[in-house]
Amino acid sequence: MPMETINAVLKAMRRCGTTARQIAGVRGREDRRLVLTRLFLLFLPICFQGCAVPRLGPRPSATKDHAFITYWPAGNETGKLRLAVKDVIDMKGEVTTAGSQYLAGTNKPATRDAKCLAPARRGNVHIVGKTNLTEFALGTSGLNEYYGTPVNPLAHHRIPGGSSSGSAVAVASGEADVAFGSDTAGSIRVPAACCGILGLKTTFGLVPLDGVFPLSPTHLDTIGPMAADVPRLVQGMELLNPGFSARYRAAATPAERITIGRLYLDGTDKRIDRALDNALNAKGFRVIPLDDRFKAAWREAQANGSTVAIADGWLSNHKYLGKLGVSLTTQSAIQLGQIQLNTAYKGALKARATWRQTLRNVFEHVDFIAMPTMQTLAPRKPLFGRSALFEARVLGLQNTVAVNYAGNPAIAIPIPLRGRGLPVTSLQLVGPNLSEPRLVNAARLLASRETNPTLENAR
Repeated sequence: MPMETINAVLKAMRRCGTTARQIAGVRGREDRRLVLTRLFLLFLPICFQGCAVPRLGPRPSATKDHAFITYWPAGNETGKLRLAVKDVIDMKGEVTTAGSQYLAGTNKPATRDAKCLAPARRGNVHIVGKTNLTEFALGTSGLNEYYGTPVNPLAHHRIPGGSSSGSAVAVASGEADVAFGSDTAGSIRVPAACCGILGLKTTFGLVPLDGVFPLSPTHLDTIGPMAADVPRLVQGMELLNPGFSARYRAAATPAERITIGRLYLDGTDKRIDRALDNALNAKGFRVIPLDDRFKAAWREAQANGSTVAIADGWLSNHKYLGKLGVSLTTQSAIQLGQIQLNTAYKGALKARATWRQTLRNVFEHVDFIAMPTMQTLAPRKPLFGRSALFEARVLGLQNTVAVNYAGNPAIAIPIPLRGRGLPVTSLQLVGPNLSEPRLVNAARLLASRETNPTLENAR
């Protein structure tokens, strides 16, 4: 970024006296970084005078709900699992668009499948299409300016969450039994939370990334399944990690033998915290609160994880700056990554080992860590479309990127919610590396309407 651009942003920030005083009063280096990030996004028009933007009005996607970019309905193929695939995953003969008008017009069809699709090709599976997403997977709102925003079936006026918005909507609306998504900073769990389904972020490195559009391939990127119920989620994991079904059955453990460390985070809607506590207590889990020291470490990991995600977004995607058909909001997110790369990136990567050790220490005393997937219900869609400021707002609501920063697995689980708004919220369970079978078992216990469910009841 040119120095005069940075100076223009800083000059505008200095004029904003109230905000500057707020920054000075923020506790902790990680909180200041988050505030500065949001301020930078507020002044992005200074940085992008003359940048290309997509044409007005979304291009019609393959389905009315904008869940799919390409759609091949199953028809009469009864008995086959209907699988939707996020359009960052290469499929032979198909163009991988990553939700972008630019890539839709310039990319050539893939010459081979992504490696993670191999088990699905061998199984009794019908791929029903490639799903929509936030452009380049750079954003947590799930909005897409070109293909249209996937419609959240729980509430049409609320965001579907992203970036795997099409995958979540395809499952929640019944257009697919299972969907594959990618998760760099919460892109499976956030849309799962917004749309009231299950979403599993896998251990970093468990599922191969060959043939997947990169965002942070060396640090954060993962592929995982999304489904409306546990049996389907197990089928999805079996496709990504053959042999998972047997490991899941072997992991069956009753709730009273599972210890959960409960993390309470500032800014969370009190109704959500109550709903999560009620659900955990009703099933008989042993729950212990985690202390303020761990909460502070979590908050710092959230900030560091965001830094890595944003900076890696620059490293992977800066070649698309100025390209006709790449949205202004996406370009602003990419440009922000250059600032993070030149300032906080090295320090964030260096601090990762300490965070991983902190989690290992906690997992010596508990089986999982529990918290809300998001601090609030899914926000309402913005009146005037996607913007950098709105993306920053949604990013600030997630409790997910600290997990990617460590590389651990985590699952988003829908939990009933009373009162106005949406009928469900979402609980995130974080586990040790390679604990996916045990995480899904815990989801089965929480999803069951029985007080003491058995594995047989969930089949």
